[in-house]
Amino acid sequence: MNVSTGGRRIRSRGATAALVCAIILLPGPGYAAPGEPDPHTDKSIEDIRTELDGLYREAEVATEAYNAANEKAVKQEKRLTTLRADLTRAEKRVKDLHDLAGAAARTQYRGGDLAATGIQLLLGDHPEAALDEASQARQALRGLVNVSETQKTARQELGEQTAAAKKELRKLESSRADKAAAKQKIEKKIATAEEIEAGLEEEQTRRLAELERQRTRQAEARWTDSGGPSGESAGKGKGKGKGGGPGGGTQAGGAAGKAVSFAMAQIGKPYVWGAVGPSSYDCSGLTSAAWAAAGHPIPRTSQAQWSGLTRLGLSSARPGDLIIYYNDATHVGMYIGGGQIVHAPRPGRSITTAPAASMPILGVVRPGA
Repeated sequence: MNVSTGGRRIRSRGATAALVCAIILLPGPGYAAPGEPDPHTDKSIEDIRTELDGLYREAEVATEAYNAANEKAVKQEKRLTTLRADLTRAEKRVKDLHDLAGAAARTQYRGGDLAATGIQLLLGDHPEAALDEASQARQALRGLVNVSETQKTARQELGEQTAAAKKELRKLESSRADKAAAKQKIEKKIATAEEIEAGLEEEQTRRLAELERQRTRQAEARWTDSGGPSGESAGKGKGKGKGGGPGGGTQAGGAAGKAVSFAMAQIGKPYVWGAVGPSSYDCSGLTSAAWAAAGHPIPRTSQAQWSGLTRLGLSSARPGDLIIYYNDATHVGMYIGGGQIVHAPRPGRSITTAPAASMPILGVVRPGA
């Protein structure tokens, strides 16, 4: 053996061992080679994959929670901006009415005509119908005072609403910050886990890939067993039929076809937490962007899509429908026919197609139904 080559292998294995030790020290899973369990953890290559999948699930849950909190905070920020603008206009209106009432009262006290105060412009659309008698002038003045008092009340109510909105926004901002911190904590755990995965030797990597292929085959078989639409071609070729799955599948037209075409055109772009395009997406960012491109905006997060869109049975799924995964509705993919979905899987992966039954299915929803 070449001494330099042997040295590099020793250093490589030493680095991997050091990373294994590092992950063991963290609160979370440990890792070991397949067939050679680590004496501290007894983890096989299958265990590594399971632990990594668990971390990615944690990350997706945290991301959905952050997205929902951020969406609420952004809406509240917009509402507060509107309230502040309304309050400013109300304050100006009260001031103008106060000034006009004062001018009218002074004019009347001096025995003058209220026409000079400009009150006719406030109380009517026709200046030629301006008040020209003292009795009418007094009545108009009382009306002006009443209007002024009503505006003061409206201004006070707006002020209270604005104060309440500011208080609510502070709570939402705090919640958003908490969710962001939780997401960052999980991101660090995943980064360490990915270093371990990257340090696997060639044989371990090969076995990991084979394990994923086995899971894919099992998921494809589960689709029919789970009650997915029958009579579809689940073709495994590389071709893409219009609005269908790989190799053809069921075709889709109209808005659903546009949504499928948009989603399929994003294949290869990276998954990025919280992204809604155009260069990267997370799972619900992809589905919401696809349906927006089809002219039918839908809720931003997978949980909101599950709660806000029309639900239907799995056997009724057709291309363009959204399949929601996990009991907490924290992942979503778009059905494209042939027992396949297109989705943004997780960090470190790109948008791709996958068997529709590759994750635990919660249900199916249909935008625009």
